[in-house]
Amino acid sequence: MSSTSPNTAEPISTDVVIVGAGPCGLFQVFELGLLGLKAHLVDSLSKVGGQCVELYPDKPIYDIPAVPVCTGQQLTDLLLEQIKPFGAQYHLGQTVQTVQKQENGRFLVGTSAGTQLDAGAVIVAGGVGAFEARKLAVPNVELYEGKQIHYRVRDPQSFAGKDVIIMGGGDSALDWAVVLADIANSVVVIHRRPEFRGAQATVDKLTALRDEHRADILIGQAKELIEENGQLKGLRVHCSDDVTRTVDCDQLLVFFGLHPKLGPIAEWGYELNKRTIQVDTEKFQTTVPGIYAVGDINSYPGKKKLILSGFHEAALAAFAIKEQLEPGKKVHLQYTTTSPIMHKRLGVAGEPEAGA
Repeated sequence: MSSTSPNTAEPISTDVVIVGAGPCGLFQVFELGLLGLKAHLVDSLSKVGGQCVELYPDKPIYDIPAVPVCTGQQLTDLLLEQIKPFGAQYHLGQTVQTVQKQENGRFLVGTSAGTQLDAGAVIVAGGVGAFEARKLAVPNVELYEGKQIHYRVRDPQSFAGKDVIIMGGGDSALDWAVVLADIANSVVVIHRRPEFRGAQATVDKLTALRDEHRADILIGQAKELIEENGQLKGLRVHCSDDVTRTVDCDQLLVFFGLHPKLGPIAEWGYELNKRTIQVDTEKFQTTVPGIYAVGDINSYPGKKKLILSGFHEAALAAFAIKEQLEPGKKVHLQYTTTSPIMHKRLGVAGEPEAGA
């Protein structure tokens, strides 16, 4: 997988920008690639896979054709392998902020990281929207976000020698507690109840670290930040034994999960149906020509929110975009089984036929 750097001086030119790198966004790369179209993907998450990977990477999925069962992570891995021949570029940890129609009919797409993309078409494959971290609900949190309060870990070494509080009881909180126990000066995990939601093997590791006095676990809820001269110094926690305790810290990590939000994509001028984007069923184009929507984010009569449906929508959207970008040119339906052009694009040209 290749990834481009943000803040480029000149817009990056591509055929299509796909907003969202979940299963439907990834399969959209495949359908576009079969037609000779290149794509860049933008996703607010730091990794591909969308809610399949972020919310249920290990839960089984049973309704993918010809795959009796797979997890969200396995489905993502299979899709990445499938689209590898098409060289898609990824812009992760970014949200699309602006989409502007230019005089030449193309779109200028700007992201939160300053990336500028020049595309012939835009496909919204954002599932239920961009995922945002659930924030710690105590006063003055915003003063320290990105400095001493974090909702994701970008560089584990930045916590070296620091006193760290980790809030949450899921896999992210537990995994980082185990990792940072070897890096930070101290690690205290705070969770609102004794039962953790993460993998039992990781819970056992954290418990062992506590028994070795290399980490601590506190059952309770945050009440207020402890501040001094514009710096975060600790947290007051109302514990399960009804005692309020003070926990010192230099850095505070919060892993309360994610929630979806349409965000800026709701403001691009097309027709909305509640929290979804209205499309037609011929091209899966929105009411703004050149902008399409596939997957759970779109709406039309009879819509079913299934990954399978999103894959179908991606195929038809790809053909429509090919016709849009090459007006007047006949787009022929070719089969991957027999088409030399398809074989070349897939990187299998010259391979013997089955049974030969």
